[in-house]
Amino acid sequence: MDACHSVHQQKLRSLTTTRYTYNDIIRMISKFKCQLGQGGFGNVYKGWLTNGTPVAVKLMEKSYNDGEEFCIEVATIGMIHHVNVVHLLGFCVEGSRRALVYDFMENGSHEKFTDTTVAGRCLLRERLYDIALDTSRGIEYLHQGCDRRIIHFDIKPHNILLNSDFTPKISDFWLAKSFCKERNSVTITEGKGTIGYIAPELVYGNSKHVSHKTDV
Repeated sequence: MDACHSVHQQKLRSLTTTRYTYNDIIRMISKFKCQLGQGGFGNVYKGWLTNGTPVAVKLMEKSYNDGEEFCIEVATIGMIHHVNVVHLLGFCVEGSRRALVYDFMENGSHEKFTDTTVAGRCLLRERLYDIALDTSRGIEYLHQGCDRRIIHFDIKPHNILLNSDFTPKISDFWLAKSFCKERNSVTITEGKGTIGYIAPELVYGNSKHVSHKTDV
């Protein structure tokens, strides 16, 4: 039985995104042959669709709130269509097994280009400016361009992916929260984000009314 809550199941069913079986995912990533990265959520593997298109597959190893965060991420990113936000190609929810299938980003995360001590990874100032500008356009779209306003809550270099042309794509929406545009703020009961990048207003207090400015 799917772990998603009924409200999120309804959102998933309304998406045009492809729903894969777990066997589809295993075939796609060639039985875990090419790992791209790992984190607290699980691992990311390079895979290929049946037509040969390369993809990135985020294979979850942990369940957050009985799968609710996973369903939120799928439902949220599934309704987003912008050049500076990652494109969700498909997903898998099969019992406790969950996976997300994204476009493959040839240059990985922006984080690896922020370490100036690593030879060959320094980007020209003009390139960095373009990445920052395009990322801000993606954030503006999340805040103003979608049918519902979306707060990401975890904007950082690790979550900015770069394609072959170094076009940035905002990724990782499992902390995101959406709400109607008529509202100026949303209430959260605990801080969301990564230490060092989290907005100061989220650090203190128990109940917080936060706006989309938290991402800026």
